[in-house]
Amino acid sequence: MTVQNARQQDRRTRVEPAAGGDGPTGSHSRRWHGPGWGFLVKLGLMAVVNAFGIALIISAYRAESWLIFGIAIALLVLVDIVYFAKRALPLKYLVPGLLFLFVFQVFALGYTAYIAFTNYGSGHAGTMEQAVEATLIQGERRVEDSPTYPLSVVRDFAGALGFAVNEDGEVLVGTETEPLGPAGGAEVAGNGAPEEVPGWTIVPRAEVLSDPALQEEVLSLRVPVSDDPNDGSIRTREGTTGGIYESTLQWDPEAQTITDTQSGTVYSASDRGNFVAEDGTRLPTGWYVPVGFDNFVRAFTDDALAAPLLQVTVWTFAFAGLTVLLSFGLGLLLAIVYNDPRVRARRLIRMLFILPYAFPAFMSALLWRGMFNAEFGIINDLFFFGADINWLGDPWLARFALLWMNLWLTYPYWFLVCTGALQSLPSDAIEAATIDGAGRWRRFRSIMLPLLLVSTAPLAIANFAFSFNNFTIVYMLTDGGPAFRGDSSGLGATDILITAIYQISGVSGGAADYGLASALSIIVFIVIGLISALAFRRTRKLEEIY
Repeated sequence: MTVQNARQQDRRTRVEPAAGGDGPTGSHSRRWHGPGWGFLVKLGLMAVVNAFGIALIISAYRAESWLIFGIAIALLVLVDIVYFAKRALPLKYLVPGLLFLFVFQVFALGYTAYIAFTNYGSGHAGTMEQAVEATLIQGERRVEDSPTYPLSVVRDFAGALGFAVNEDGEVLVGTETEPLGPAGGAEVAGNGAPEEVPGWTIVPRAEVLSDPALQEEVLSLRVPVSDDPNDGSIRTREGTTGGIYESTLQWDPEAQTITDTQSGTVYSASDRGNFVAEDGTRLPTGWYVPVGFDNFVRAFTDDALAAPLLQVTVWTFAFAGLTVLLSFGLGLLLAIVYNDPRVRARRLIRMLFILPYAFPAFMSALLWRGMFNAEFGIINDLFFFGADINWLGDPWLARFALLWMNLWLTYPYWFLVCTGALQSLPSDAIEAATIDGAGRWRRFRSIMLPLLLVSTAPLAIANFAFSFNNFTIVYMLTDGGPAFRGDSSGLGATDILITAIYQISGVSGGAADYGLASALSIIVFIVIGLISALAFRRTRKLEEIY
């Protein structure tokens, strides 16, 4: 008991704080030495994140994008709570990945779905307010009794152009988005034009004349006279004087009508995003509005669009399926041949076979496009004795050329995959089949191929999905052509759904229909998802059997 009491007393002596101190070693044991480097780095990174977040919130507020405004605030608050709270350690590692997933996947898909239910596109690319402004600008004419004001071209702190106008000794300044307002402390030159405006930079006339782009921007600039768009705007023709321009169209915000003051025609706002008169005529500029499932219905019922889209859809499935079957078959054949140990220089030959896989796809497409050229292409000159075969101008030949080029690009991938899969097959099963008297074809059909499909089927599904949306080679080799005869949709014989969506979106030129393009994108997403789900279920059954 004496020894045990001594040990307990010694333990208490070491644990209990010394008199006058904070611990066994006195007051120096808990001295605070300031924040560590890790905390300072985290503080700096969070300051950058908050700066970007606040900038996004301000931009969304100015653009009146309330959905983005609310989401940005919620995400910024969430990030600050996670990284400054002590009990959210797992979330500190999960939040970056979740944010990237939300921004680049969930938000992109959600926004595409939103556009799919609107008429967003050419003539419907903005809000009603923007449509009204654009319509009034299109009908602008200079007021007959408008005085000529001396003016100077100015820039604000953000670089936006504006006009500083001398109106009877008072200097007014404004930009395209900010109407004219008084400029205190401004000075006027001898010719009456403002030469110094506090908070603004005067753009020299010589700079305007020497820069064609700046000159065009100045000539197209319109500075509103007031907040009311019907009051007109200041415009200039030479950069030194300006006049008031008013539109021949009059906007009534209460009745939501635009009246042509010359003809008296009244255009009323419709639920389809247009200003329409009683006789059915409409103004060219509209705004986007929700249209429900109209885009999805139009894809199947529009006479000018349904037939070409049906042909494109059939060809898309054929192109994706044939690409996988042909490239997998050729790759597997070459893998079996060059997996035989009796073949000499196998490593060198394998390296040569995979060279196409190392080429960029768009460069390969351009190369093959030149070789398939009907006039000076090497294929006609060397293999068909100079015959005039229009490979890319005939629908079926163009499809064949596309499949051939894609086979050249993709078989090395399957050659590599099948070579690795063959080398990993269990040799005892193949030896047992050989002993039982199974021939080469029977061993391949009953043992090797099923075992290969277990490991390669998921890759084949991914390859099908990739080929289904292989925009690059179609666009670079044929650009979707040749066009369907007697068709005005702009689609062609080698277009697949992704290139058709690109054409409909109007990115390559022409009328844009983003709503219909987004609806088709959603349909493609659903089709690929269903095919992949069914194929993966089939793959799991193969795994259970073999």
